[in-house]
Amino acid sequence: MKPGRRETLILGAVALGAVVAGGLVGALARQSQSGAAELLSTAFVDLSGASHRLVEWQGKALLCNFWATWCAPCREEIPLLTAVQRQYGAKSLQVVGIAIDNAANVAQFTKSISIGYPVLMADATAIALMRRLGNRSGGLPFTVGLDRRVRLVQRKLGAYAAAELNAAIAGLLQ
Repeated sequence: MKPGRRETLILGAVALGAVVAGGLVGALARQSQSGAAELLSTAFVDLSGASHRLVEWQGKALLCNFWATWCAPCREEIPLLTAVQRQYGAKSLQVVGIAIDNAANVAQFTKSISIGYPVLMADATAIALMRRLGNRSGGLPFTVGLDRRVRLVQRKLGAYAAAELNAAIAGLLQ
């Protein structure tokens, strides 16, 4: 092979590598700006005190629902979220409830209603996290959807209606 041709091939390979690396870095930067990376790496505790991070469910589509026991629309939405977990869980969907509330209140509430998905506890810093995820007002319920490639693809402030939630899940599972 001629020296000029070899240099051209090497430069082309380096350029292609730079384009691919730039695309990956750009995608990761967009996710970090969306708040998804922070959400996935934040430690939450369950009602037994065990620590969890959402990366535990990597490879599944995640529907993360921020809620509180004192929030009437949040309480009304829970049976719907339980139903979609039951319906779509085998299709790689994981619903996770993130309660921004007192653990004693959540423990008492979960005794009165069956919640068919993990419930994790968050402190007041979760309000700032919700804002970084796109919930400027800090209102509840607030739900974000991450697809199987952990891209934040959905945000919803307020309770879902059944048809709206099924459409959102279909988008997550694509």
